[in-house]
Amino acid sequence: MENKETSSNFIKTIMQEDLRSGKHSDIITRFPPEPNGYLHIGHAKSIALNFGLADEFNGKTNLRFDDTNPLKEDQEYVDAIKEDVQWLGFEWDGLHFASNYFEEMYERAILLIKKGMAYVEDLSIEEIREYRGTLTEHGKESPSRSRNVEENLDLFKQMRDGKFGNGEKVLRAKIDMSSGNMNMRDPVLYRISHTTHHNTGDSWCIYPMYAFAHPLEDAIEGVTHSICTTEFEEQRPLYNWVVEHTDMAVQPQQIEFGRLNITNTVMSKRKLKQLVDEGVVDGWDDPRLPTISGLRRRGFTPEAIREFIYETGVSKGSGAVDVQMMEHFIREDLKMKAPRTMSVIRPLKVVITNYPEGESEMLEAEINPENPEMGTRQIPFSREIYIEQEDFMEEPPKKYHRLYPGNEVRLKHAYFIKCEDFVKDEEGNIVELHCTYDPETKSGSGFTGRKVKGTIHWVDANDSKASEFRLYDSLILDEDEEEEGNEEKTFMDRINPESLEILQGFVESNMDVKPQDKFQFFRHGYFNVDPKHSTAEKPVFNRIVSLKSSFKFKK
Repeated sequence: MENKETSSNFIKTIMQEDLRSGKHSDIITRFPPEPNGYLHIGHAKSIALNFGLADEFNGKTNLRFDDTNPLKEDQEYVDAIKEDVQWLGFEWDGLHFASNYFEEMYERAILLIKKGMAYVEDLSIEEIREYRGTLTEHGKESPSRSRNVEENLDLFKQMRDGKFGNGEKVLRAKIDMSSGNMNMRDPVLYRISHTTHHNTGDSWCIYPMYAFAHPLEDAIEGVTHSICTTEFEEQRPLYNWVVEHTDMAVQPQQIEFGRLNITNTVMSKRKLKQLVDEGVVDGWDDPRLPTISGLRRRGFTPEAIREFIYETGVSKGSGAVDVQMMEHFIREDLKMKAPRTMSVIRPLKVVITNYPEGESEMLEAEINPENPEMGTRQIPFSREIYIEQEDFMEEPPKKYHRLYPGNEVRLKHAYFIKCEDFVKDEEGNIVELHCTYDPETKSGSGFTGRKVKGTIHWVDANDSKASEFRLYDSLILDEDEEEEGNEEKTFMDRINPESLEILQGFVESNMDVKPQDKFQFFRHGYFNVDPKHSTAEKPVFNRIVSLKSSFKFKK
């Protein structure tokens, strides 16, 4: 990927000073997802930041899977994450798994026990929580805290050897039960889980907690700057404590930045998984989701996502970005790339009564007027065509310039037509228009005899391709705060039941349609060929975004 320098930000300034002072000779970062779900647009910001800063300083970035919880992790997620990182345009220097360091982590835990800084706990998880105290009350020490080193070493070995069941014992750090930082009140370092791991199989039945494993992973890999979001800020003292007291040779620096939030968008991996598991959406790659795979299937490009991420900048704050800002960048990226063509998504048949029966002609039009190098296309035209239902009204309001009885409009790239009559079905719905055309008004002929106020698009009824169109709206109805203590219920109640509309229509027959191809349909917006449900016989088009937006950048 061609490197685009990150704009000036406080993390970049820290790195510059560290290199200038000689604290570091190289910059090493990492992107460390847990393989318990698919990546979303928020992860894309972390990816771009870690890879972008390292690239700018000719450093290195590792892709590392924090796979310390086998209950939630799966190889499917590992494969999907690797695909997403590469699709976004980034290449890692090292590919690592936390599980590959399990033996070293175990030895570092042994070291803490020998130093008298860790002990095996008999209390249940509920009791541990009770003993921790509150933000206003100190915690109290567990009876297990006074165990001697030899007993702790023996019990910890028994934990590893599978002598205890799930939840019977944990290993805790011995720090400070009166600390004002709850994370420092003897946090759990290891728990028992008799669960098969996607990478290590059944080799282990004890697994390190994230807060213990993560700093060790960074130190083992020689990471200089451990970049994470601000919710980990309160864990930074524990991060530093682990690295210091396990005698790691490298002391990485944890730096926090504000996470990316987008209006009307689900940015919680747990909630996204709930939507998938409960069948609310069509898998992790549903185009309504902000997952990287969902955005890819909808039709977003890696270039547009990267530009959006760069524009959001880096700060400590975590304010919500308007979703229209992201949509702006896909429009900007596609306006010069996407072929322009016509589609009818709510068809109404038109018979041009004075056009010769059995005849047809080919009309020529540019593939993309903003990019003439893309050339021209041929559009079939005959006696019967389809137009949009909304382009005809029996009794139009004022300033309605499309078709109505007696009115004349231009067909895009074709002729003037005039509505003479219409046909209704038994229920009173208009099902067919009868029009006449003026052969002197062909587009490009130089006709200047009269003007019409309306131009409408169309497709040939006899030479077009039946297609499905999927129009998407926000999956979340509004941005109201969720009720405290009732999070899951209110979250599911906010799901928009009309977030997907599926329509059956037609596109120009000249279109060469392949999965992930993108088009601009006249008046309807930008569309992507769905890679999951589209077929050669009947393509499925996902609307990426409408043509226009009211979004304006703040000056």
